[in-house]
Amino acid sequence: MSNLKELAARNLADGEISVEKQRTDDLELLKHLVDIWDIKSISEALQHVSPSSWGRDYLSKVLKGKAQMELFNSVELKLLRSLLPSKPKHFSNPKFRFIDLFAGIGGIRAGFEKIGGKCVFTSEWNKYSQKTYKANWYSDDEHIFNEDIRDVTLSNDETISEEDAYAHIDQHVPDHDVLLAGFPCQPFSLAGVSKKNSLGRAHGFECEAQGTLFFDVARILKSKRPSCFLLENVKNLKSHDKGKTFKVILETLDELGYWVADSQHTGSQDPKIIDAKLFVPQHRERIVLVGFRKDLNIQDGFSLTNLSQHIPTNRPSFAEILDSDVDEKYTLTPKLWGYLYEYAKKHQEKGNGFGFGLVNPKDSNATARTLSARYHKDGSEILIDHKGWSMDRASVDFWDEQNQMNRPRRLTPRECARLMGFDKPQEECFRIPVSDTQAYRQFGNSVAVPVFEAVAKLMEPYIADSIAKESRSKAS
Repeated sequence: MSNLKELAARNLADGEISVEKQRTDDLELLKHLVDIWDIKSISEALQHVSPSSWGRDYLSKVLKGKAQMELFNSVELKLLRSLLPSKPKHFSNPKFRFIDLFAGIGGIRAGFEKIGGKCVFTSEWNKYSQKTYKANWYSDDEHIFNEDIRDVTLSNDETISEEDAYAHIDQHVPDHDVLLAGFPCQPFSLAGVSKKNSLGRAHGFECEAQGTLFFDVARILKSKRPSCFLLENVKNLKSHDKGKTFKVILETLDELGYWVADSQHTGSQDPKIIDAKLFVPQHRERIVLVGFRKDLNIQDGFSLTNLSQHIPTNRPSFAEILDSDVDEKYTLTPKLWGYLYEYAKKHQEKGNGFGFGLVNPKDSNATARTLSARYHKDGSEILIDHKGWSMDRASVDFWDEQNQMNRPRRLTPRECARLMGFDKPQEECFRIPVSDTQAYRQFGNSVAVPVFEAVAKLMEPYIADSIAKESRSKAS
């Protein structure tokens, strides 16, 4: 009998441990979800399958430690896990490893994950972009998510020596084969150069690029020595600060031992300037810098002029990215439409090109202007003429009652996701866990995904070659 009691006691203890472990795991899952979704959304999702449980106030108390965590049942767990990105099949055996700097919502990452890469480090400072990124891109225990890149490179602390800074980077940034970065465009100051000249010290990118976020990219390149990189910026980077900014960038990359594709090209036919209109119905020019380590000698034959082989034969039309049933809140108010109309009319009379961009979705060749981060303010750069606004009638009487019923509308965030290539036409796969305002900012700041998928495909054999050469070098 005593043996039976002991067995029962052990089973009871094991059961209690098992329950507590599940409670801990469930709480960790809830905390992970709150990093992405607001409590209201999580509560509504749970109440969809368990109507009498999981109120918003209760979840808030649990997260504050003021109420005990109840256990999720199997249906609830399945639902909650579906709100997180799933593990890509190739992550257990990736072809290469990459890091994603100034990551935004993962527009560049998409293409490199698609060709078999695994992201091991992400840096993004904006808290709302972090939510969208984490909602869409899988992160395992190996992956590190960093907020301010300067905390890693120590570029914000002038008392830190270069030696200590590089040691810190090496410790905190995982080894990787490819570095991706969409760094901001900033002018370079010559103050550091002048100071070192006066002291008779040698100088290079450590002073010429200091104070800019490109400097952080350069420090990581120097410390970690990845085989390849892709840097992205606005088209105007080439002419920024009378060309000085771009000159310092190219000189820095050369100093670090990297060959940059098509660096000798200038002018209107520069293949480094890629327009997304070849991939999506939007005019969006960006400069793309692809580089390979010189000592690997793998760059022969690589040029962005060959990107043409990855341009789709059938680009999605503007009509294909639109939803048929759209909330009226996206239609411009009479007051806002009147303001934009008069503003454009005034500038047209002066011979200026300022004004709204009205897109006719019935035109199969329609190409929108560039979606910007300010789109949430009035949507003026891309307005949809979805009901047939008559410019002729407006020129006679703008406030014509019948014509006013045909006012244009903004794109919805979901349509922006398709316009930027995060979703294919009529898809709703990309998760948008933030407000419309934040979503517009994020898509407006992002890259056109299909462009960088094409660049990734172009780089793919060169990445494989670099890894093979690195492996042979280590083996010998």
